[in-house]
Amino acid sequence: MNDRGQSIFDAPAVPSWWVPDGQDEQESTVGYGEMMDAMRTLQERITTAVLDATLVAEVTRDLEDLSRRLGPSVTGQESGRSDELVGNVLGRGQTLIPPIEIVAEGETWLEARIHFGNYYRGSNGAVHGGTIPLVFDDVLGRLSLSGNRPVARTAYMHVDFRSITPVGRLLTLEARFEREEGRKRCVRGWLRDGERLCAEAEALFVQLRPGQP
Repeated sequence: MNDRGQSIFDAPAVPSWWVPDGQDEQESTVGYGEMMDAMRTLQERITTAVLDATLVAEVTRDLEDLSRRLGPSVTGQESGRSDELVGNVLGRGQTLIPPIEIVAEGETWLEARIHFGNYYRGSNGAVHGGTIPLVFDDVLGRLSLSGNRPVARTAYMHVDFRSITPVGRLLTLEARFEREEGRKRCVRGWLRDGERLCAEAEALFVQLRPGQP
């Protein structure tokens, strides 16, 4: 239960990230979320399937055909790309990031739920250790920008793995904005399976200087 007496598992999700200024939310996301869901399902199926050589060859041909069809739409520019226009889609339009559902947030705190599928499995039913810092970086980075603060980048992040993070369970993630000192922003986060602490992180984000990439 959160401090408002509501279970984090029952709370509705809020927008996953952001929609750029001047961009129509509906226009920017039509069908993209469904495409990302299909891609995640494909990743999950490939990870968990027992494939013979014939099926591997068929799937490879289909994937190569999709790549060819997408080729003419590829751009070398970062601005204007599809994944830059769908910030409100879970995972921000990237299948690298697990689908994180933000359920409540303020200027100094954030609550979310997350489910790691087998695509993110390391071994023995545990989430790959490298995925957990990725999730913390994404969520803590969001919180570092709360209150309309200017863009910042990760300068430092320390993650403590307290227990196994299980695949296939709905987990909770909490984050708190600790303090701000000039351009520096200190943020902390906790990943839990029920009452059990799986991992915790502390991070430092530094506000970019004008013109800094």
